[in-house]
Amino acid sequence: MKNRPSYKLLGVRVDALSIPELNGLIEESIEQGKKWIIANHNLHSLYLFHKDLEMQAFYAKAEYIHIDSMPIVFIGKLLGFPMKREQRVTYADWVWPLMEEAASKGWRIFYLGSKPGVAEQGASVLRQKFPGLQIACSHGYFDTSEESEENLTVIKAINDYKPHVLMVGMGMPRQEHWISQNLERIQPNAILTSGACLDYVAGAIPTPPRWMGRMGLEWLYRLLSEPTRLWRRYLLEPWFLGTLFLREIWSLSSQSK
Repeated sequence: MKNRPSYKLLGVRVDALSIPELNGLIEESIEQGKKWIIANHNLHSLYLFHKDLEMQAFYAKAEYIHIDSMPIVFIGKLLGFPMKREQRVTYADWVWPLMEEAASKGWRIFYLGSKPGVAEQGASVLRQKFPGLQIACSHGYFDTSEESEENLTVIKAINDYKPHVLMVGMGMPRQEHWISQNLERIQPNAILTSGACLDYVAGAIPTPPRWMGRMGLEWLYRLLSEPTRLWRRYLLEPWFLGTLFLREIWSLSSQSK
């Protein structure tokens, strides 16, 4: 495993990685025949991490954890870390270069998530844009109990397809819990926690303007688009994270005395 910038902030580890570097990691996992979890952190996952032991166990298994939040980049900069804007990678931006690379290099992609029909609709868009792309899908609305018939059927479908890249887009923390519970039974190379990635591609969820992502305002667009579902995440959880940030500043201040 090559050395790449890794930082500890707000009680978690993150790796400062750009899109080309993430694509390079996937290629590395395939070439070496490794099984790597490439997870991500945003403000919501930071909150869940500190409240959910299963989330902590999941992140402990991840080889790399990229940054999916401009506020985390801003916080990192305030703490003195040399983070850059291009090291904030969200799937709304990454999915296109990832699929282009997959099509050109013959990587097989399996996407697990979204409502029935939505993922296949998104996959169809991607196949049209990237001819030769190998992508299979299975919706995320199934009984995720480890020994349930539906779960075993999903695992068989994944293993029969032999994907190089498994994208699990079932929302936090469900997708992380599922990966943790089934990690030993699935055999892809790179495992990505991709949230509503294909929902955006399919147009089932509106994609925030990319300038809002670069400015760290994507959360506002999403809150206005889905206020009932997201108000707690964006209006309450940041207060808890704010206390973590103040503790970290206090700790750094005490150490410098």
